[in-house]
Amino acid sequence: MTDNPLHIAFLWHMHQPYYKDPFTGIYRLPWVRLHGTKDYLDMVEILEDFPDIKQTFNLVPSLLEQLRDYTENNAMDIYLIVTMKNPQDLTDADKIFMLENFFLANWDHMIRPFPRYYELLVKRGLRFIKGELARTIKYFTAQDFMDLQVLFNLSWIDPVYRRRDPFLSELVRKGRGYTEDEKKLLIEKQLEILKKIIPKYKELNAKGQIELSASPFYHPILPLLWDTDSSKIAMPHVRLPQKRFSSPEDAVKQIRDAIEYFEKTFGYRPAGMWPSEGSVSEDVIRALHAEGIKWAATDEGILANSLGIRLRDYSGGITEPSRFYRPYNFSDVSIIFRDHKLSDLIGFVYSEWEPESAADDLINRLLHIRSSLPQDRPCIVPIILDGENAWEHFRNDGHDFLRCLYERLSNEKRLKAVTVSEFLKYDSGERLGKVYAGSWINANYGIWIGHEEDNIAWDYLNDARTDLEAFTRLNHDKPVDEAWQAIYVAEGSDWNWWYGDEHQTETQEEFDELFRLNLMKVYRVIGKETPANLFVPVLRENRAIAPEVIIRGFINPKIDGMVTSYYEWYQGAHIAVGKSGGSMHKAESLVSYIYYGFNQNTLFLRIDPKTSFNDFPPDTTFSINISKPFAFRINVSNRDGLAQAGLFEKKNGEWEKMKDITEAAMQDVLEIAIPFKDIKAKAEDELNLFITAYRNGDEIERCPWRGNISVTVPTPDFEATMWY
Repeated sequence: MTDNPLHIAFLWHMHQPYYKDPFTGIYRLPWVRLHGTKDYLDMVEILEDFPDIKQTFNLVPSLLEQLRDYTENNAMDIYLIVTMKNPQDLTDADKIFMLENFFLANWDHMIRPFPRYYELLVKRGLRFIKGELARTIKYFTAQDFMDLQVLFNLSWIDPVYRRRDPFLSELVRKGRGYTEDEKKLLIEKQLEILKKIIPKYKELNAKGQIELSASPFYHPILPLLWDTDSSKIAMPHVRLPQKRFSSPEDAVKQIRDAIEYFEKTFGYRPAGMWPSEGSVSEDVIRALHAEGIKWAATDEGILANSLGIRLRDYSGGITEPSRFYRPYNFSDVSIIFRDHKLSDLIGFVYSEWEPESAADDLINRLLHIRSSLPQDRPCIVPIILDGENAWEHFRNDGHDFLRCLYERLSNEKRLKAVTVSEFLKYDSGERLGKVYAGSWINANYGIWIGHEEDNIAWDYLNDARTDLEAFTRLNHDKPVDEAWQAIYVAEGSDWNWWYGDEHQTETQEEFDELFRLNLMKVYRVIGKETPANLFVPVLRENRAIAPEVIIRGFINPKIDGMVTSYYEWYQGAHIAVGKSGGSMHKAESLVSYIYYGFNQNTLFLRIDPKTSFNDFPPDTTFSINISKPFAFRINVSNRDGLAQAGLFEKKNGEWEKMKDITEAAMQDVLEIAIPFKDIKAKAEDELNLFITAYRNGDEIERCPWRGNISVTVPTPDFEATMWY
């Protein structure tokens, strides 16, 4: 410590959501397996070439449990099951699944390097409509699907292992025309890599080059488990769930189980913990201390709010480096605070730079920080980020950047990479008077609570937990461990990460279903009827599309399939489908405009086709889907020049036909009249609806693609009020 180097604490957070279906035991998504072959092993192995670089790896127990499930129990995921099928045995559903999901990889860095893989992507279509995949699969041969099975899995193996292993190297060289035997051996190679991960972490930890820390078992937002009202500290006006969730015992359980699992895996109890998403509060820090945790990490925004100061100026520069780059102590737990800017440069910016330039930039920034700090005491710069998600955006999976960075760090005596515990031996931290409740994102919990979808999820969780707790009290002799595990899984942060407007993913529906399946599992275990709301997605898609012209008065159009008069729809509303995201990934839509309006008793809809209905295939059907206030569907088809329309209501999960609708016509346009009483809608009810087009039973278009058309059922005095 005599040279006064600036200490750099890299903390790589290794985490995946808990993907196991609680009913089938099969993993719904493959990312534990695929990140296992691409990221977890090489991230620690690379350090063996740089013995002076010490780092901390945060391993979430639920990730470790899933890794061990693959390596010790031959666990399967849906993607692996489809991969292992002989292409001759693939069903049409399997083939559609592959074309939709086997290109989920970075196109520039993981697909383009394999010419055959990119060829298959182009053949599928860089842009596609899900409903058209049933037609697309007919152009793919059995060999196409075999090559896609191999290349998807091969691309998710780290390039280091592809070059190092003779068999994998030969697969890359061969490029196409793969065989069943080669595919099976490839999957065996995946398993070999997975089996090396935990032993390698143990090895480097034993050597002292890395420190291992943990997170709460299923990665929950601990302060929100403790009390959802804590979100109001950072967001005083947040809209909270209908029911307050407060289960401090669950927060403690997630901490305790994590420590015990970590000890079972590595043979000792961790000194440190990265609370999920860096989310902390004073209660949580005290709970960590009670369970023997010596240090925790969170974000700089928490420090700024805890101290009541600004740490950065408006240009992003650090205003008080001496107060930032040091540990603090609360309730005998040392806390380090993530440099948000440096961490995000690695996570989101440097992937677009040349590796040498990116490494030089980070080193220069660190040296600038060192020059701004006093030299009479040790200082620490925590750089904390995901250890898996960034690298697919880098060339060569980030190896070129990391090697340049580690080489420069090894040769720069003014900087020293250390583990967190190593540094804390010299300075356990100045006392911190209070800990602000928040996370690493905006120093609040806005990602996980406040949005309608987030709040619905909290209420569903609260209801299930309350029902389980009541059952447990009355049935001491009944085994309920599986039910409680399902609750703890549902408490994970990952479900609400995808609820709300902040984040999008191609597999969002899988996350929603896994969340609800875990709550359904609770009721299955305790033998109670599953609440009907758990069968309804939390993903509401109910953000209304604003029309170009709003409803201004009652309309009474003639339902004849023709625009009899411009004025018959004049007082109604309309949207241009193309401008509202009318069809996903498609330049041309079947529909150009949707008109809608009402009188006191009836909803009217008009669909204007892009071309004549006579040009449509005879099996094209339109469905008007009403999701609110009750689930109804009106199917309209053209039979011998006449529109045939039927009203269906969803009962017990099935569509039951209620009646024929006679007020429907399809000639130049499609016009239909739907009495409000037929869909159980009363004055001031909000109707949410969208229109889908089907061909041979496959959805080919949804209008609008995102959100719904929203209509408020009029009151008798609607027209009078429109004049004021």
